[in-house]
This record gives sequence, structure tokens and C-alpha cells, in this order.
Amino acid sequence: PTYGRVSRWGMIAFASSLDQAGPMTRSAADAAVLLQAMAGFDPRDSTSAQEPVPDYGASLDADLAGLRVGLPREYFGEGLDAGVGASVMAAIDELRRLGADIREISLPNSPLSVPTYYVVAPAECSSNLARFDGVRFGHRCRDPADLEDLYKRSRAEGFGPEVKRRIMIGTYVLSAGYYDAYYLKAQQLRQLISDDFRNAFREVDVIMGPTSPGTAFTLGEKSGDPVSMYLN
Repeated sequence: PTYGRVSRWGMIAFASSLDQAGPMTRSAADAAVLLQAMAGFDPRDSTSAQEPVPDYGASLDADLAGLRVGLPREYFGEGLDAGVGASVMAAIDELRRLGADIREISLPNSPLSVPTYYVVAPAECSSNLARFDGVRFGHRCRDPADLEDLYKRSRAEGFGPEVKRRIMIGTYVLSAGYYDAYYLKAQQLRQLISDDFRNAFREVDVIMGPTSPGTAFTLGEKSGDPVSMYLN
């Protein structure tokens, strides 16, 4: 709600099989309130599950004794910023103090996740963003000479350099002759990564770790080094 009016939020699909909407808040209570409002079936969203929404706030004060928390050893190795690691370990120590059972686990295919993601995500990005051609969706250029000019200039003006980079990569990996070598192989690796998590959740209730190897970088700081940016 904004000044008494309800705002309608929309999302542009980037990689449909990967996209997730979730709140980022300063407290678990705030996250529960937001997620309660966001969750549930959406008849306009073909990827939305028609499942009952639990009361996320009901268990905020629950005892953590016996909660099995898994720490993937692959998440705490080389490349992790010392400050990030210290913050995560402080949170882990607090969970242990509150009675949680902290266990080391392994997600052996984790090193494959970044290259897998940067084949699957750009491929879906290329497909999803094809509709933004200036005809019905997205930016439309001024005074196009013809339909081809409308398409080219609308997309050139409307997308930023990083989006263009991902569209080009995605178009490449989906092209004839490269589909099996890149996209199909990435989907197979994705299944292995998924199996790692499925196996881990047989041993633990939740998995905890750093979500990024370093702290936030300034706007444009890594624009000249996209691989470093991708690792984050």
C-alpha cells in the first residue's frame, strides 16, 4: 500500500525455471509477514503451485532444539571473504546456542553450479525476452523506418549491456549445433546438483551458508570483469 492505494507489482520473466520471488528484510518476523502476502496460487502465473499457504508467523517463537542445520563444506572454502565467513559463523554459533544440531554436509557438485547457471539462465533469458520487440511489450524506438528497424533499434535502445550479453550467450547455446553440447549438458548437470540437495535434506532440515562470496560491490565496479561479477 502506498498513501492509501494498493500498488500492483509485476515481474519480468528472466529464467522461468529459476526465478523465485522472496522478501529481503531485517527480521524473520518481517519476512514472514511479506511472504504470507506474496505466497499462494496465482491464476495468471503458469509456474505457480496451487498449494495451501502455511502460517509463516506461527512458528517464529518455536524452540530450535533438535533442528538439524546443514553446513555444506563446499561453501566455506577458497574464495570466501573473511568478513562474510565470520558473520555466517557468528550466526551459526547463535543457532548452536539455541539448541540447533549443526552438521557438516557435502554438496559435491557445487563447483559446477556457476557454469551450469550461466548456460541455463541466458538460454531462458534469450527466449523470455524475445517478446520485447517494441510491438506489444517493452521500449519502442522513435520513428522506425520499417518493421526490421523497429525490432533492431527498440531492442538495442531498451536493453542494457549485461542483458544484451546474456541474450547473445543464450541465443548461442540454443542454436543448431550447440544445443546438445551446451544446453542439454547443462540440464544434465543441473539434475546432479538438484540430487545433491535432495540427498542432503534426508539428513538435515535446513541448509545454511553464505549466499555470496563477498560483500556488495559498487555500481559498475565489475562491469569490466563479468566473470568475477557472475561468481557473486
